[in-house]
Amino acid sequence: MPMPTLMEIRDAVRSGRVGAREWIDRAIGSIQRLDPQLRALISYDGDRAMDLAEQIDEQVARGEPVGPLAGVPVLIKDNICTRFGRTTCASRILENFEAPYDAHVVQRLESAGAIILGKTNLDEFAMGSSTENSVWFPTRNPWSLEHVPGGSSGGSASAVAAGVVAGALGSDTGGSIRQPASFCGITGLKPTYGRVSRYGLVAYGSSLDQIGPLTRDVADAALLLQVIAGRDPRDSTSVDEPVPDYVAGLDRPVDGLRIGLAREYFGAGLDPEVRAAVEAAIAEFQAAGAEIVPVSLPHVKYAVACYYLVAVAEASSNLARYDGVHYGRRAERPQDYIDVYCSSRQEGFGAEVRRRIMLGTYALSSGYYDAYYLKALKVRTLIKRDFEEAFRLVDVVAGPTSPSPAWRLGEKLEDPLAMYLMDIYTVSANLAGIPGISVPCGFTQTGLPIGLQLMGPHFGEPRLLAAAGLYQRRTDWHTRVPPLASAAAA
Repeated sequence: MPMPTLMEIRDAVRSGRVGAREWIDRAIGSIQRLDPQLRALISYDGDRAMDLAEQIDEQVARGEPVGPLAGVPVLIKDNICTRFGRTTCASRILENFEAPYDAHVVQRLESAGAIILGKTNLDEFAMGSSTENSVWFPTRNPWSLEHVPGGSSGGSASAVAAGVVAGALGSDTGGSIRQPASFCGITGLKPTYGRVSRYGLVAYGSSLDQIGPLTRDVADAALLLQVIAGRDPRDSTSVDEPVPDYVAGLDRPVDGLRIGLAREYFGAGLDPEVRAAVEAAIAEFQAAGAEIVPVSLPHVKYAVACYYLVAVAEASSNLARYDGVHYGRRAERPQDYIDVYCSSRQEGFGAEVRRRIMLGTYALSSGYYDAYYLKALKVRTLIKRDFEEAFRLVDVVAGPTSPSPAWRLGEKLEDPLAMYLMDIYTVSANLAGIPGISVPCGFTQTGLPIGLQLMGPHFGEPRLLAAAGLYQRRTDWHTRVPPLASAAAA
């Protein structure tokens, strides 16, 4: 039997039918059985989790009120700071880093009664689309251990898909929640920029990064977002916007739903099986009474080029602090102070991180700033305006999450450009700062999941979640579990 949903676990704990200790014990058992194959986790602390579970069970036994996620085991991506354990960002330069504080989302989760079991694997500093760039090990896709789980939140996605836990947090800078959700057959939500505090998230691209949930279904994503969303004065980009009741909104009728279809998302390079699955999902919306409206996003064809200038420029700035002097790993026997910087960064950063730092430094350098970075910012504004025009006509824009299903481990590692192009449908939402969600919409003939992406206007999560929930009420793709998880539960 696969892991129940977050809501089912929460309700079982609250009622006293199944204690928090039992759920933690079950999750630990799943980690021990499945993670040697998946390699989804960098670290976990079963003893700490069990102590927290005992406290919640005692509260329930005394009849005391408990939080909305009481006793629910969750995992978080290892670029989110916790006072317990290490926060490594899957990088050698932070291999021994112990954060002095908890991230805002960690505080929110634990205040709600959630039990954080451990930290999940990722592409180093969240730079990648396959979770192969981790310094520790590559993570595998539970639907096929020979395939990647997507990235950079591949560890979180793999663990949720395999039923190790029912929910996890990831971060999304250019698709790093939605793409692995698509590859692993689960639900992944990138909230509006500023909806969730980035305090305690190790920065990659500060104007793009956003924390969000990976879950089995839309209802659980709404529940996790409900807990972590809201203003945080410690994050200057956190928006003081009221947080609606996302969970209650799922039950409201989605009358007059208008789905936008942009021809730019159905051009060359789209896998035929992905196209067929997404078109079938659009037909399902139409059968439910939604109106399908053609829209145009003329500047999204520049989105990948724009993103890989903005993101790497911000990465170059953000990662300058990891120099062996101010922060991070230091080379053991430097010859002089220049060598401290050079050797520490050479030893501490992997190839992809070094590549992006160099690209970003070049784009920001004197004589090239106007030609590259400044031009990218102007294109970003045009992309944002395209979406604003589209959302005057429609409630959500639909399309594929990724142009292809998951590829084999190692297949694209030697071709960074091919890897970058896998973000072609996701990066525009980050550039525009709008919310996006990926939900399962089918499988290839070889049994690999396919994701449908829905995007909404700024702070349009209620309508976006309602549309995704409508689709999941009419289909059962999200209920399917990998054979690996079924065999382990048997």
